[in-house]
Amino acid sequence: QVLSLPIVVIVHGNQDNNAKATVLWDNAFSEIDRVPFVVAERVPWEKMCDTLNLKFMAEVQTTKGLLKEHYFFLAQKIFNDHSASLEDFQSRSVSWAQFNKEILPGRGFTFWQWFDGVLDLTKRCLKSYWSDRLIIGFISKQYVCKLLSTEPDGTFLLRFSDSEIGGVTIAHVIRGKDGSSQVENIQPFSAKDLSIRSLGDRIRDLGQLRNLYPGTPKDQAFGSHYNKEQTGKD
Repeated sequence: QVLSLPIVVIVHGNQDNNAKATVLWDNAFSEIDRVPFVVAERVPWEKMCDTLNLKFMAEVQTTKGLLKEHYFFLAQKIFNDHSASLEDFQSRSVSWAQFNKEILPGRGFTFWQWFDGVLDLTKRCLKSYWSDRLIIGFISKQYVCKLLSTEPDGTFLLRFSDSEIGGVTIAHVIRGKDGSSQVENIQPFSAKDLSIRSLGDRIRDLGQLRNLYPGTPKDQAFGSHYNKEQTGKD
């Protein structure tokens, strides 16, 4: 006899996401010599970070993994805690329910469903941008406002949407006539949107975007990702 990798039987494609969560949790956190089907109900957050990072790099097929600040954002999301420090999270453990049972506050999906949507979008449409570190991605709307509030007009960055599964949005600075600045978030782009027109070309189209945070001219940052525009009858 030989131990198989975990298998999940589903009856419909809409269960695929939950099945992937079960397989991921079982692969990452079960003991080799366990009683069959027994898996820990809670695991250290640090172990979860390693698992999410390995999964992200493997799915997207990139050598650029998640950074410390990405883990901090993900911890705030999964624990629904915006007051704890990075060190506080390191001593916590995360449960299966927090990972893929409990709906995120104010949303209609779980943490894993949201993260899996980011994985799918990045793999299909954003691999080269992520690998070139042009996307911060895992960052909260509130922190984006703090980062961009003192930046010049037209400074922008890219983050994964909180409100939609599998969306990337552009946050950019607009200065009012009185000199006050405000940060606007453009409606998120889905994989379907980006298959019609790539992210690089959309950024080139938007005249209000000038510099990628913290200060790289957009043509310098994204120039290699622009498609050559067709002219005339084409």
